[in-house]
Amino acid sequence: MATFFMPTPIEQAVSSYLDFIKFEKRYALHTIRAYHDDLEQFSQFLLAQFDTSTIQEVTPAMIRSWMAAFTLQEMLPRTINRKVSTLKSFFKFCMVQDWLEVNPTKTIHVLKTKKRLPNYVEQDQMQQLLGNDFFPDNFDGRMEYLVVALLYQTGMRVSELVNLKESQIDFSRSQLKVLGKGNKERIIPMGDELKKIVQAYVVEKKEFSPENDIPYLLLNTKQQHPSARQLYTIVKKYLSLVTTADKKSPHVLRHSFATHLTSNGAELNAVKELLGHSSLAATQVYTHNSIDRLRDIHKKSHPKG
Repeated sequence: MATFFMPTPIEQAVSSYLDFIKFEKRYALHTIRAYHDDLEQFSQFLLAQFDTSTIQEVTPAMIRSWMAAFTLQEMLPRTINRKVSTLKSFFKFCMVQDWLEVNPTKTIHVLKTKKRLPNYVEQDQMQQLLGNDFFPDNFDGRMEYLVVALLYQTGMRVSELVNLKESQIDFSRSQLKVLGKGNKERIIPMGDELKKIVQAYVVEKKEFSPENDIPYLLLNTKQQHPSARQLYTIVKKYLSLVTTADKKSPHVLRHSFATHLTSNGAELNAVKELLGHSSLAATQVYTHNSIDRLRDIHKKSHPKG
């Protein structure tokens, strides 16, 4: 006898799923927002194209039609795959809730994508940026210098830096503790130079704003805690002074951190731990940058190159 499943409105299922990833999985807010947008987009597509409003009505053909619509809009395969990943996660949740007998995403395959190597800034360009007088000689200038130095010398994500508190910095051990994806904590060592920069900034911040009780490390002259968007603007402004690369974002500094480590012989497992990657596969992409660099050096320097 076939099992009968009560019709579950997509809107209701999506709401339950978003609560699950927010309160139980503790995903980052921007991740939850992206999942919400993808699922809202999918449900509107189903309603408009197939007059479908319950999860039990969804078929693999409908999902493929959704993917095809994005392809016609010339959306990048990587972006479409991210949206498909959202659907797979959502319908897996629906299966666990016993709302479905068959997962409609089971036969859905991701699109082939070209391997994209991470963008990074050359070592000499970073040395030029951090070793010259590009930054104003005032409190904001020193905060901006600290932002670039921390992102490049620790490889932390911009979200991790935005949320970094003074209490997470251990000067006696020359290390800081960051809260990464999935609320996973990791320890990142600070070199002597970076440690001195952070210590000097903390002292100046207390002198500049002795009564400010903001727990976060970063503070600007308006006595405000800068947002991720403001840090992006800072990084873009200063990277523009030393590179003509198309991308000039905080994540480029993270890529530069990892690429320079692997180029200088760091073990891949160590780089994985420093970056907070859950698998070694995510870190291995940086070896391609190193190999490309070695190939370029060989071609330019070897007499038979």
